[in-house]
Amino acid sequence: MQKQKIRSGRRGLAPMGLVIFAASLSMACGGQMPFSGRIEVAGDPPPLPPPPPPPKVEKPKPPSRVEVRDNKIEIREKIQFEQAKAAIKTESHDLLNEIVKVIQENPHIKKIAIEGHASSDGNKAFNKKLSDDRAKSVRKYLVEHGIPEAALTAKGFGDEKPIADNETEEGREQNRRVEFNIVEQEVTKKKVEIDASGKEKVLEKSQATEKKEVEEDKDDKSDKKDAKKEGSKK
Repeated sequence: MQKQKIRSGRRGLAPMGLVIFAASLSMACGGQMPFSGRIEVAGDPPPLPPPPPPPKVEKPKPPSRVEVRDNKIEIREKIQFEQAKAAIKTESHDLLNEIVKVIQENPHIKKIAIEGHASSDGNKAFNKKLSDDRAKSVRKYLVEHGIPEAALTAKGFGDEKPIADNETEEGREQNRRVEFNIVEQEVTKKKVEIDASGKEKVLEKSQATEKKEVEEDKDDKSDKKDAKKEGSKK
């Protein structure tokens, strides 16, 4: 009777010893039991953030209407005049203002020859006079807007210097034009050396004034020849 009680007591102690051993083993290893359940969140999930704005694409700038190239100031738009007159239309004032700005931004330009040209349409003498008056009208506008008068000459050549075929309307329209030729400017000359790495080293730098002879029209040349002949006779 007494033995049976002792055996049953041992059986009751065994499970408790296992629990204590398992707990002490878990604490000694420092491990954690993974959570295998499911968590439910009440309500709607937060909205997704908005997408980033698209990158800004800058529109390409339109090409400049006025540009300095070598010995010329090139204009990509025609100066408009009143029909058969030297009066400049107001729609061309912006273009002329750009020409003023370009001249002022390029102080190396010292002298400009403004040339007026015409097509072969109409009376030759009238066209010559009209092209001359138009060139002088452009010079007057530039002087009134800040360009020194001494830096500008103006002359008309009529139909003497065509750049297109006068037999077509398109060609005649191209021949009616005003040109800006640079006849005096300061030029910077450099003497350079290229090293082994391909870099440029300036050895010498100097400035010189480059002058170009102003072209004369045919009538002026013939007048000068006649004057020389008359002088030789005397």
